[in-house]
Amino acid sequence: MEVAEVLPAFADAFAFEEFNRMQRETLPALLESDENVVASAPTASGKTALAELAICKALDDGGTALFIAPLRALTNEKEDDWDRFEELDYSVYVVTGERELNSRRARHADILVMTPEKLDSATRKHDSRRYDFVTDIDVCVIDEVHLLDADRRGSVLEVTISRLRRLCDPRVVALSATMPNVDDVAAWLDAPEETTFEFGEQYRPVDLNAGVKTYTHGENSFADKYRRLYRALDLAEPHLREDGQALVFVSSRQDTVRAAEAARDEIAGRDIPMGARGDYDFHTESKELENDTLRNSVLDGVAFHHAGLSKNDRDLVEEWFKEGHVELLFSTSTLAWGVNLPARCVVIRDTKLHDPLEGEVDMSPLDVLQMLGRAGRPGYDDVGYGWVVCDTAEADKYRRLLNEGKEIESRLAESLETHLNAEIAMGTITDLEDVMDWLETTFYYERGQSKPEAYDFPNLKGRVRDCLEDLVARGFVETGEAGDLSIEATPRGVLASKYYLRLETAASFAGLCDRTESGRALETGDVLAAVAGATEFESVSARQDERDAVDAVLVGQEAEDLEPGQRKVLAILRSAASGTTPAELQSDAWVIRRNATRLLSALGAFLDRFVGPHAANLSSRAEARAENGVAEDAVGLTAIDGVASGRASKLAKEGLSTPGDVLEAGIDGLADAGLSEGVAERVYEGAQSLPSIEMEWGQFPETIAAGENAVHEVTVRNVGEPARAGITVTVNGREMTSTNSYLRDVDTVPVGVFGADAEELEYTVSVAFPEESLLPVERSRTVDIR
Repeated sequence: MEVAEVLPAFADAFAFEEFNRMQRETLPALLESDENVVASAPTASGKTALAELAICKALDDGGTALFIAPLRALTNEKEDDWDRFEELDYSVYVVTGERELNSRRARHADILVMTPEKLDSATRKHDSRRYDFVTDIDVCVIDEVHLLDADRRGSVLEVTISRLRRLCDPRVVALSATMPNVDDVAAWLDAPEETTFEFGEQYRPVDLNAGVKTYTHGENSFADKYRRLYRALDLAEPHLREDGQALVFVSSRQDTVRAAEAARDEIAGRDIPMGARGDYDFHTESKELENDTLRNSVLDGVAFHHAGLSKNDRDLVEEWFKEGHVELLFSTSTLAWGVNLPARCVVIRDTKLHDPLEGEVDMSPLDVLQMLGRAGRPGYDDVGYGWVVCDTAEADKYRRLLNEGKEIESRLAESLETHLNAEIAMGTITDLEDVMDWLETTFYYERGQSKPEAYDFPNLKGRVRDCLEDLVARGFVETGEAGDLSIEATPRGVLASKYYLRLETAASFAGLCDRTESGRALETGDVLAAVAGATEFESVSARQDERDAVDAVLVGQEAEDLEPGQRKVLAILRSAASGTTPAELQSDAWVIRRNATRLLSALGAFLDRFVGPHAANLSSRAEARAENGVAEDAVGLTAIDGVASGRASKLAKEGLSTPGDVLEAGIDGLADAGLSEGVAERVYEGAQSLPSIEMEWGQFPETIAAGENAVHEVTVRNVGEPARAGITVTVNGREMTSTNSYLRDVDTVPVGVFGADAEELEYTVSVAFPEESLLPVERSRTVDIR
């Protein structure tokens, strides 16, 4: 059945001309019905086309489609793939945490692409103008819905889909790899029997021969990697000798490179006929690669692929693998979820991986099945071969997985409090009855009906009540008076939800606010230590060489109450702030910094709400320094749009360390400091868009007689852009008054001058902007006591 025959207006949106058997069987459900659809089918059987069919119907009906991709890397991939829709005048917009959201583009997009986490965050803020586009969705396509069973991420997907259905009730089309309990997913999503599809292994384009191979585990984990690598090459070698291709999955980006380098030597030693060094044209093409190691490797028929490579290099590797120039490819698991690059032989070398936040973890069963599903090239192979290489002790576990598959379970119970708090904070739950109504919309409830004992369903109401009582006891939720069953989020609960915090972290941040509000002076070290000690980092581990580097960074600093992994986080933050992260800490630094800056932003909101603008400003500056690696006196430069670590350092070296210095230097002065004319203009304009403070002390006295009192006014003038500010007055370091206002132009601050029992008094007026990384503006006057 030709695409042009079925969808003439969208024929160019598909990468093929004919639908296969699986796709044909779903056409009536997808195109001739408005019912929800659930389709389970083997990897590489063509499920992406089902998503595109559902999107085409929504577009043809004048609606908006949302595609939920399982990984951030795949959202960008879809943006590239779906240029085909752009050529048909339909707009595709990707919403991720990595990009600045353009609400107008999102609002007018025909196809939105998001991850579950970003959709969760957006739906929590659906009543804001910035995120209101999520309530205008006509069809929601869930790619890889079996991720419901993934650690942490599964519950996010579950509650987000339930919330989206309550917000705008879109048509839902859920796609997954083969799963034994597809009917539970269909029942959860209200997909009727006639639009629920379970395609078995007979729909695989190529039969799969999958098995488990063991290796002898040693004492040295580094040596074990090579034992598993040689085992993987043993399994791949027969296929490579027959001009087949092999895809080997390893646990990290770094391991793809190391494994490829070692494999080249081993292949040469085994005299396996591979490579294209005699192919002049390919030799010339390989020069287009940006990665030097990769350029040398591909000529021997070996390559590596991971998300850290440039798009150019990834695209070339994928193209050459499809063309057969690359015969042995080492990759991380991302490739299994994304690009369709089947190989005759697939080997999973690593079943464990290092997560910067979780330490060593087992690869999820879903990932394992997804990777093995890449075995077999349609049109080339009759059989695909897939192998899991693991320790003997784990062999039976993986054999059961391959033989029985994996039932999809709900993970909501593991984080019920967090998600319940979010719903209460949004106002969708206002009493105990609402809680039960909400639970009935979840996969957790559906699965609990199938396995009531496993899900402790007989005690469900009691568990919910315990959960609510705990939220109340910890200050996230408050209830009405006796007899009133109402539930309402506290400011603490709202902030925990808004900033996507684990509740233990939110409670810790609130505790820091309590201690600060009671008079304890807050310092940058307190802010960084609070973030390093967050529950989000509780599973971070530190190897011995990392601990030595940590001790060197933290020497002479108070951090003994933190666990080794949390000390590692603190060391990364402190060294990142100065732009000098030790080499031993760099492998995990990017992920840790990315999460830490989010937490610093959240802590800033807590301090702003419960302590005041000056404390929040301290957190904003700590966040900017951790993100950009600039000195404390130059951190204000990062508040200028377009100024990050490189430009801030360049300007600071030339003596321009504040936005005020930038304005005083002017465009010519910025050009003299080394900026190009165009950049200098943009930086100057950026500095103009910030607040700028001037103070006038008026008739403020220089002396006062002992026992006398007088009130004088200090004028605080904002000659820049309006902004929210906190103004404090201190006398000899002790706070007298504090105000919080939106400073548009002029504000006057009353200052009481009194003849105290001292020789002199130092009065300081300080202005801080809680949402900017600008240094507080402080001016002082000294009054002598006669």
